[in-house]
Amino acid sequence: MSGVADPARPRFRAARRALVTVVFAALAGATVWALSGRAGWQGDHRDVPGLARWVLAATSEPQFYAVGSAGTLLLAGGLVGHLAHRRGWYLQGFVQACGTGIWPWVAGAALLSVVLGALAWGTTLTGGAWQPLFAPLVSVAPAVVALYGPGLRVFLTGAVSGALLVPPAAIGLVTWVCTPLGLPPVVGATGGMALAGTAAFLVCPRLRWMPAPWTWRSVTPAVPAARRRPAGQGPVWVLRRALADLSEAQFFGNEWASAALVIGALLTYATSPESLSYGSGRFVTILSGQLLTVVTGVVVWRRRWRTAGFYPTFVPAVSLVPAAVLTYHGALVPTVVAALAGALVAPPTAAAISGRLPAGFHPFVGNVAAMSICTALIVPSLTVLPGVQK
Repeated sequence: MSGVADPARPRFRAARRALVTVVFAALAGATVWALSGRAGWQGDHRDVPGLARWVLAATSEPQFYAVGSAGTLLLAGGLVGHLAHRRGWYLQGFVQACGTGIWPWVAGAALLSVVLGALAWGTTLTGGAWQPLFAPLVSVAPAVVALYGPGLRVFLTGAVSGALLVPPAAIGLVTWVCTPLGLPPVVGATGGMALAGTAAFLVCPRLRWMPAPWTWRSVTPAVPAARRRPAGQGPVWVLRRALADLSEAQFFGNEWASAALVIGALLTYATSPESLSYGSGRFVTILSGQLLTVVTGVVVWRRRWRTAGFYPTFVPAVSLVPAAVLTYHGALVPTVVAALAGALVAPPTAAAISGRLPAGFHPFVGNVAAMSICTALIVPSLTVLPGVQK
């Protein structure tokens, strides 16, 4: 080695810092812009501002918030979490993108997929109808990238396959199964994700440009070591993990991202509360139920977290609990029962399904299948509780 410093390196670092500054400024501006109007896009491809608002809102729709400020700050929090991980900060939080650290690739594929899906299937929103077009954001696209690794071909394959496969499957189940049977729409949305994910992971190994799954991690540089002691699993860890679970559906799973998500939703609640949670007025109840179910789940399944390194305690927070809140108009008893039952039943159901998937499948397929099954079984059964009516 010559020991001569690379003169291009300082310029590269300066350019990277400038890019990060520009991205944060853009996200801050987008947050203010999102707070100033509603996401009322109805599939018109010429309405670019409307589509942009809709995409920002869709980024927080897995939590049933569906507002642009929450989605935008979620992305900002994810960027903070990524930078903290790359630089080994003491307060970096849990590593994003299923612990891979390739958050930009995973989040980028998810965003591109939801945009392409909206362009391809946006006509289904005509007349103000709701459709689960957010579904590519939290399913095939990020899972394909997390499984097959970074790279342009994998990135585009995940984004395009998610846009083509997930929306029709989710729309079909919502329209032809959930509506006739009176089931919450999230049953169809998550069921569609499971079906589309199954199709994607059967097709991807047959595409000659796709590498073998998981093998990329054996050649990926080691994750930078954080300047901190190994985390225990005491009360602080429980609270951190429960907070991180609030953004796990988007493949973030990080405290910075989750905190920013909730702050963004609270900003909208302070300025325009009627626009949250599909105009239901149940945002506070949904958030309370989500916090109850993730804290309970992490406490109950803490040993599984310790032995497996990950356990899907986030599953009821983005399916069963908010569905119960909306179905029973925010009533206390069904919300609490759904939160506790979900914490006890949904994570082991998801883990059991994921553990039985064929080789080459990402575990997200089992997670969303469990969301669909548990919501379909538990939410209608809550009518047996005393005084509970739909």
